[in-house]
Amino acid sequence: MATFLYKLGRLAFRRRHFVALIWVALLTLAGVGAASAPAAGNTSFSIPGTEAQKAFDLLEQRFPGTTADGATARVVFKAPSGEKMTDTVNKATVKKTVKELSHGSEVTSVADPYKAHAVSRDGRIAYASVRYKVSGMELEDSSRDALKEAAQQARDAGLTVEIGGDALTATPETGSSEVIGIAVAAVVLVITFGSLLAAGFPLLTAIIGVGIGVSTITALASALDLGTTTSTLASMIGLAVGIDYALFIVSRYRAELAEGREREDAVGRAVGTAGSAVVFAGLTVVIALVGLSVVNIPMLTKMGVAAAGTVAIAVLIALTLIPALLGYAGRRIKPAGEKSKLLGGGRAKSAGKQARPNMGTRWASFVVRRPVAVLLLGVVGLGAAAIPAASLELGLPDDGSQPTSTTQRRAYDLLSEGFGPGFNGPLMIVVDAKDNAHPKAAFTEVGDEIKGLKDVVTVTPAAPNKAGDTATITVIPKSKPSSATTEDLVHAIRDKGAGITARTDAKVLVTGSTAMNIDFSQKLNDALLPYLALVVGLAFLLLILVFRSILVPLKAALGFLLSVTAALGAVVAVFQWGWLSGLFGVEQTGPVMSMMPIFMVGVVFGLAMDYEVFLVTRMREAYVHGEKPAQAVVTGFKYSARVVTAAAVIMMAVFSGFIGSSESMIKMIGFGLAIAVFFDAFIVRMTIVPAVLALLGRKAWWLPEWLDRVLPDVDVEGEGLRRRDESRAGDGSRDGDGDREPVRV
Repeated sequence: MATFLYKLGRLAFRRRHFVALIWVALLTLAGVGAASAPAAGNTSFSIPGTEAQKAFDLLEQRFPGTTADGATARVVFKAPSGEKMTDTVNKATVKKTVKELSHGSEVTSVADPYKAHAVSRDGRIAYASVRYKVSGMELEDSSRDALKEAAQQARDAGLTVEIGGDALTATPETGSSEVIGIAVAAVVLVITFGSLLAAGFPLLTAIIGVGIGVSTITALASALDLGTTTSTLASMIGLAVGIDYALFIVSRYRAELAEGREREDAVGRAVGTAGSAVVFAGLTVVIALVGLSVVNIPMLTKMGVAAAGTVAIAVLIALTLIPALLGYAGRRIKPAGEKSKLLGGGRAKSAGKQARPNMGTRWASFVVRRPVAVLLLGVVGLGAAAIPAASLELGLPDDGSQPTSTTQRRAYDLLSEGFGPGFNGPLMIVVDAKDNAHPKAAFTEVGDEIKGLKDVVTVTPAAPNKAGDTATITVIPKSKPSSATTEDLVHAIRDKGAGITARTDAKVLVTGSTAMNIDFSQKLNDALLPYLALVVGLAFLLLILVFRSILVPLKAALGFLLSVTAALGAVVAVFQWGWLSGLFGVEQTGPVMSMMPIFMVGVVFGLAMDYEVFLVTRMREAYVHGEKPAQAVVTGFKYSARVVTAAAVIMMAVFSGFIGSSESMIKMIGFGLAIAVFFDAFIVRMTIVPAVLALLGRKAWWLPEWLDRVLPDVDVEGEGLRRRDESRAGDGSRDGDGDREPVRV
């Protein structure tokens, strides 16, 4: 592989105009496609195989014409202090608002609070339910404006009015902190390279890669039913890995220049060695993201595949566009250790002054001398951070998790105040009595059975369809939707339903947003171990191929488990327990997002293997070239620690930028990935890994002879290039800019 990539790098360097033109054309094509594509419609959310989804599908069959996917809004009214919503003036104001709301062209129905019994017992709070023909994402701005205007008129009349539901769904904002994250990445790159030009290349290529990836997602959003979260995830991961992959190749290029190589040869060697690591690191990320499809949740599959595509683009750009840009830069890119004149380069060094070992060398030497103490400290530290993960509670965000500054959150709180916490998460019971001779009796029996359960406030009478063979019953729990008590109630109803089915042949299914969230969490929990086994297993085989070792990949996998568990512990501490919640803008604590554990396993594993590949391949390269195991660890850190540190800081900065998002899911993902990168890069890869390798010595690189013979030699370390140099040195041939050998690919 190293030899092929060496030729590819040199080809891109020579044919830089052609390579640059191709990438500009791809970016333009993707941009035009995104601009001309139809707006994305409603993102369907389905969980195949769950009871809630089966009930939802049955409703669409048995209640034709219902707009199950249509947007809804709850306009919540609260009377001034000392007044009631049943007072004549307040009642007239609400009636006028309901009349205004019903005039909308996309409105299908508006429920009058006084006819629908939607007034609280104390008379202070009431709500009007509005249903629309289209989904929240498809709703026209004029309909949203009319909704807000009607609410404002009621406010002007003296009432407190807030709006809940998905009719006000908007694209989440990431805030200025995302820009700050990119700015931090730029500063880190300048410090790492000592050159504004060299620092600009990784940023430029990462932005081009993300631009192509996100524009392609936007262009295909309508056809493939992709949501806004899909492009946000792709940009988050694509930007981080795009900068990192380019960073590693530019750094290796400067190191090759420092060894006296001609520029074209240096580019080829950078792509052949660091580029090989980029390919395998990218493969681990792609495997982890595409592996999300095993969960069998379409939304998660689409997110993973789209992000994986963006990562693949980042790898291709690093291997081709970076060499082309280095060709354009020429001698303005300095060898490693030299800075540009603008940043203080060109100053004469003190005569006779011996160069001090860099920080990476000093740190690795310290770890190699005291591996047991360092290993214990790292493992105990991560173990302590992982303790909160034992209290992990899963759920999906609703209006109750939104900032208190939003009208959706205030409407949620008003409904809880007037009707109880469970009112925001009603359960819909679907009774299929098609096989029952007396459907009405079955409907009544189901309602009576549910009324006898704990944590039930209200059970509405059964509402049958036209055929009379299926009915819906609404159940209002006492507890809020995300509570464990409500989850227990869902299971209790299903247990009762199983008994009813056995007696009457009437099927009882529980659905609704609350039940859907519970089933979603359960499905993710059930898929976590198979997903972990698949992803870690495939990556383990891949790393055996890269490192030609059994223990190094095993250590990499175990270290990942430590870092991801510690990261989940940190997420629980901040978002569930509320530790430092104000610092991160978390206004409402509660259960951790259901997809967070499996999502973090996928993404963090891919990113963790990035650092493992980049750091340990340098160590293996030194070991293969004759250094002792302990010295190879120090050599690996000498050349890679600074770059890996910069890469980790950049990733943390990019991910931290998404903590400023207005959407709780994006905020949590940004925090979780940022803290996971910190744990994995600085504690696992930079601390535990060298300590373990120092303790293992030569055993770390052991591989059974039979397996060594079976495995193909992918040559990530560039051993083929070294042998090629030796043979050329023997016959006196050259391979530089002065006397080039033709490159054949």
